[in-house]
Amino acid sequence: MAKVNRSRSTSPPDGGWGWMIVAGCFLVTICTRAVTRCISIFFVDFQTYFSQDYAQTAWIHSIVDCVTMLCGLGFALCYSPAIAMVGKYFSRRKALAYGISMSGSGIGIFILAPVVQLLIEQFSWRGALLILGGFVLNLCVCGALMRPITLKDDQTTSEQNHVCRTETQGFQRASPSSTWTKEWVQTCLCGSLQQEYSFLLMSDFVVLAISVLFMAYGCSPLFVYLVPYALSIGVSHQQAAFLMSILGVIDIIGNITFGWLTDRRCLKNYQYICYLFAIGMDGLCYLCLPMLQSLPLLVPFACTFGYFDGAYVTLIPVVTAEIVGTTSLSSALGVVYFLHAVPYLVSPPIAGWLVDTTGSYTAAFLLCGFSMIFSSVLLGFARLVKKTRKTQLQFLAKESDPKLKLWTNGSVAYSVARELDQKDGESVAIAMLGSNPA
Repeated sequence: MAKVNRSRSTSPPDGGWGWMIVAGCFLVTICTRAVTRCISIFFVDFQTYFSQDYAQTAWIHSIVDCVTMLCGLGFALCYSPAIAMVGKYFSRRKALAYGISMSGSGIGIFILAPVVQLLIEQFSWRGALLILGGFVLNLCVCGALMRPITLKDDQTTSEQNHVCRTETQGFQRASPSSTWTKEWVQTCLCGSLQQEYSFLLMSDFVVLAISVLFMAYGCSPLFVYLVPYALSIGVSHQQAAFLMSILGVIDIIGNITFGWLTDRRCLKNYQYICYLFAIGMDGLCYLCLPMLQSLPLLVPFACTFGYFDGAYVTLIPVVTAEIVGTTSLSSALGVVYFLHAVPYLVSPPIAGWLVDTTGSYTAAFLLCGFSMIFSSVLLGFARLVKKTRKTQLQFLAKESDPKLKLWTNGSVAYSVARELDQKDGESVAIAMLGSNPA
């Protein structure tokens, strides 16, 4: 069997074939995220054909979106690996690369929203879904662009795994049925899995995971109910589809410009705060939505929400990489996108139940808004607590030992007190040798 040629690099190349990876990821997001978000255009047709209420009809979009985000099911076999590959090829311009890659969602919505509406009118909803299915087959082409790359950290991990596999095979050949061999195999497997998913025990990642649940709950229902809400206040079908197009094109601008801005030197160290700000702004947009009762008011809403939706989506992989590092980025993104699946599954039906119960969209939109604001506040509070504790530890260390100096590099603190003590010891030894000539 021919071996797959892997590009070898000690650090991410920040260019070269990486731009082809970005192009492939761009197409993947069009075929996955854009297509699933355009399912909302079918909402009224589904509701009319199946004669169901909002809550029941919303399950169609929920299941599609949920399966998309589940690791190993549906579109996730294409989406999660493509996002992780971009992180392998870029470091210095990572936010910009992710911005371009994930702008495919916005461009796809901008183009597909009116096209899907036209397909429904010409071929009915069945024919439109069949044509979309043929379009999604282009994912096979995207997969051909994903050239593996081996970084320095990956080489260290692969060497450790290779040693473990070699020793295991040797033990199995020597005594294939021995209990000790079985225990060794189990130890190697457990150690490999523990190393791969050690980030699950990190407090920062646990907080991020919880916030993702609330954020995902809030962001999904808008793409299901924006078109029905617009129709309920007297907007035509074409104008409602136009709102989805606006949402998509502004999402593109948010992806690219926010990624470029947060890569600048002045904002490079504040990407985490920018991520919180974007989520909070989308939450505030939700709170204002029930007061917008006409197309001229919905257009600015679509622009604002679309921009910040694209902004925080771009920074999800960046923030995740900041917490877990690039070595575990693929596994961590798989967990993050897996956590999206549960809120994506339940939030549209819950919002539909609220619409059926209350007779309006107000309660559903307010719940989504407060959910996204809580996600932002939770992450901000956790970062503030961590920074306060770090400052206190530095202060206590300086008070207890005047020689102790703490140099910080990201989240790792280095102490040079031991080096100072070693230098003092060397000075005393030299002085003693000088006073006692042999």
